[in-house]
Amino acid sequence: MDNTTVSIIAGVVLLGFVGLYLYFYRKDKNSIAAATKAAPAEAQKENGPSKQMQLAAYERLVILADRIALPNLISRTNDPSFDKRSMQQLLTQTIKQEFEYNLSQQIYVSAAAWDAIRNLKEQNIMIVNQLGAILPDDLSGLEFNKKIVEFVMNQPQGSMHGLVQEALSYEAKKLLS
Repeated sequence: MDNTTVSIIAGVVLLGFVGLYLYFYRKDKNSIAAATKAAPAEAQKENGPSKQMQLAAYERLVILADRIALPNLISRTNDPSFDKRSMQQLLTQTIKQEFEYNLSQQIYVSAAAWDAIRNLKEQNIMIVNQLGAILPDDLSGLEFNKKIVEFVMNQPQGSMHGLVQEALSYEAKKLLS
């Protein structure tokens, strides 16, 4: 993998992190302003899903973010007999299945929280597929997994799943106050 490709992938991931951060920052400011102005929002909240259901949904999404975090996913699905293509397919399929299993949680969480989870899923699939396209085809599944973990760990801005978990935790705590 040449430096240009790594730089492009790192740039795309960095832009994703920055966009997610700015989105949640702006959304938080807007929600505080809206909460101070609008009393009808309280009436809508009473008619909406219960706090317990919302908190349970945020909890499940935090678990989902942890389960589809690439290092955690690799440690669960690592099979030394797989080649690169088989491992790539297994990782993307597992990410999609985990996401689909929790699809109903979007009913109980904010649009921003759901967007964060969806973006995490898409980013992880993109990393797996882009590294799969760049790395040699004769790579073993184990070596492919090592390259993915190295790539994720070398991100200077940190892991996106950690940011998503923090954002979900923040929104869940707002429900409690």
